[in-house]
Amino acid sequence: MVDTKILVVDDDPNICELLRLYFENEKYQVKTANDGAEGVQTFKAFEPDLVLLDVMLPKKDGWQVLREIREMSSKPVIMITAKGEVFDKVLGLELGADDFVVKPFDMKELSARVKAVLRRYSSQGRTDDDDDVIRFENIEISKKRYELKIRGKPVDIPPKELELLYFLASNANRVFTRDQLLDKVWGFDYLGDSRTVDVHIKRLREKLEGVSDKWSLKTVWCVGYKFEVLG
Repeated sequence: MVDTKILVVDDDPNICELLRLYFENEKYQVKTANDGAEGVQTFKAFEPDLVLLDVMLPKKDGWQVLREIREMSSKPVIMITAKGEVFDKVLGLELGADDFVVKPFDMKELSARVKAVLRRYSSQGRTDDDDDVIRFENIEISKKRYELKIRGKPVDIPPKELELLYFLASNANRVFTRDQLLDKVWGFDYLGDSRTVDVHIKRLREKLEGVSDKWSLKTVWCVGYKFEVLG
């Protein structure tokens, strides 16, 4: 853990200092930034393993910072928001956030979430061979490379969307409830709600529309979702 690096981006110097002291005491390396522009610059220079990112920031808000991080990295990002509104969560999920914490937060809970997200990210990255590639007509999904190819061409996709698609495709024609998908893809300690799954399915369907008539992401009403393979 001593080599694990956390970047804290918050416009409140007191919160930055509190988080820095707490996580340094837990043997993390910590750097802080007080506005969005500084946050992006520090991310590039520091190359953190995880980012704690406030939504309301000067110069660049948290959503813009998250967009820019996702353009160059799949490292986990936990959003910190004072609002706790559904709109914030949906937008964050669409942009690729990994978790949310609402102010005021409990430090022990935040620490547990940081560890859980890092653990999931680490375990998702471990693959010993190339057998992780799933192929259907016009689509190829590699969890090892975190890569989606449609008709042979790479398509930009947030990590969690790819993980959800990979899981469903690797269990073709099997129906999963939203809670089962939260457990299997996000992890048992994820504290979000089932709308998380709906948002990711919606985004996946936008990417996969018209790709093939041999398979589809299907809603099983009142139950959940499945990757349906026809014929």
